[in-house]
Amino acid sequence: MATLRFESTDLARTEEFLSMAYTRMHLGGRAERTRTRVSRESAGSLDVDELDFDHDLSHDAVEPIGKVCLCSVHSGGVVRRYAGGTEGVFAAQDVFMYTPPDRLYAGVIQGASYSLLMFDPGLLDQVAATGPGHPADHVRLTGDRPVSVAAGRRLNRLIAHLRDHVLNDPAACEAPLIVSTVSQLVASTVLDIFPNNALVEPTAEDNHDAHRAVLRRAVAYIDAHAHEPITLADIAAASGTTGRAVQAAFRRHRGTTPMGYLRRVRLEGAHRDLRAADPTSGATVSGIAARWGFGPTARFAVSYRERYGMPPGHTLEE
Repeated sequence: MATLRFESTDLARTEEFLSMAYTRMHLGGRAERTRTRVSRESAGSLDVDELDFDHDLSHDAVEPIGKVCLCSVHSGGVVRRYAGGTEGVFAAQDVFMYTPPDRLYAGVIQGASYSLLMFDPGLLDQVAATGPGHPADHVRLTGDRPVSVAAGRRLNRLIAHLRDHVLNDPAACEAPLIVSTVSQLVASTVLDIFPNNALVEPTAEDNHDAHRAVLRRAVAYIDAHAHEPITLADIAAASGTTGRAVQAAFRRHRGTTPMGYLRRVRLEGAHRDLRAADPTSGATVSGIAARWGFGPTARFAVSYRERYGMPPGHTLEE
């Protein structure tokens, strides 16, 4: 878990901080009125930032930011410009992609308060792939606005969940499986929210490959590595096919998804550890749940009760 806090009325200090926290940039504004507040919660490559400016501030990035950067405006306005003259103007309640990882940007912050969700673009490749015949293509967002108003609200809920229930929990942020699971959830959700170049539906070749041998290899890999931070891309590679074919194989032969099966295996692992643990030794439900990638504890308890008919605490105390 990493946190970052900044507050200043000095424009030079603000430029130095923003260049360190995001990418090298030049700022312009009224030096006599420049109060800036920034906070950040992080885990893995995920960052959720809250920024508040009580003044107008121009910014001009010298280098691309290197991350997927999504913005939700709470108040005020944001003007964002790309090289070549493309401009976007955003106000309160707007949700948008501030910048792709590899593009320069500039603009004006108009006394705005907003949230940023940032993550490594490689996360998108872990949960999806582009079409056949383009193996070198990376999954990327192709539009800077959500596909619908409802999708924008979904991003706001995702940011709030990360900020309030995941990234502010030291135990969750220190559990590799939780960080991996949450990171993949973020990437998958963002692909649902924004236009992108990922191919979601299986091709004819994928459907042809979705046979029981692929399923057996995928199941064997998941069973052997469920205690590790694995992704759909890892499962597909171990199965010798694409992620879409693995998805199709699980749907066809198991009525679930690879990640749904992985979650079930991890729940079984937590169940075994709860049964074997001695509560007098300091073992806790939250500690065991985190070890297997589950958090917060309340959600784990619901899943556990649905599967085993009792609260996890009862199993630990038996």
